[in-house]
Amino acid sequence: MHLGAGDIAGLAAAGFAAGAINSAAGGGSLVSFPTLVAIGYPALVANVTNTVALCPGYFGGVLEYRRELAGQRPRLIPLTTVSVAGALAGAALLGATSQATFRAAAPALVLAACALLALQPTVKRRLARRRGKHRWVLAAQLPAAIYGAYFGAGLGVVVLAILAVLVDDTLQRLNAAKAWLSLAINVVAAAYFIAFESVRWEAVAVVAPASLLGGPAGVFVARRLSDRTLRLSVIAFGVAASAYLATTI
Repeated sequence: MHLGAGDIAGLAAAGFAAGAINSAAGGGSLVSFPTLVAIGYPALVANVTNTVALCPGYFGGVLEYRRELAGQRPRLIPLTTVSVAGALAGAALLGATSQATFRAAAPALVLAACALLALQPTVKRRLARRRGKHRWVLAAQLPAAIYGAYFGAGLGVVVLAILAVLVDDTLQRLNAAKAWLSLAINVVAAAYFIAFESVRWEAVAVVAPASLLGGPAGVFVARRLSDRTLRLSVIAFGVAASAYLATTI
């Protein structure tokens, strides 16, 4: 597909915004995916291309979050393993099931994640004396990774909600962990799509570098927000994601 100057400018702006939003809160696909569709790519092709194109943005965000990721290796190793397994399953599922199944489930899933994040302080207090939360966070991360590889819109909201409720740490450090896990899921899904699906590389060539620049910009903003402000920002993006998924795709 030939891209005109306006298409290139729109994709570059969408890629930068998506990279920044994914690093700061999650939900950047709500900018880049509809832009790809609006330019003329079929929805499934746009979804696959979007996943590949946003990988650099996730990578840029993780690099910028190195300070907050320090000391998190013991929790991230098992979570990454589960995320990789889920991403492989989700990517394979994309090619084997209809979009109708996703359209029915995705809005409710993202909205539920928003509610979970909104109730996080209360839920965390009630769970404080219970044991076995490590087991539950791994169990919850698996379907999140499947969802993220199948269609990534709102993935950051879902993962951050899981971490916020089941892991005791500041929201800034959990946001860094979310960035790492989102990168792992996205890279695995992108590798699968490159091998087995149709990727439109002319769009990737525009969106990918723009998202790489946007990733650190999003971290810069997120670091300057309080935990409460960051939580409310993520919830706002999540509600927007749910509304978009319910009315558009």
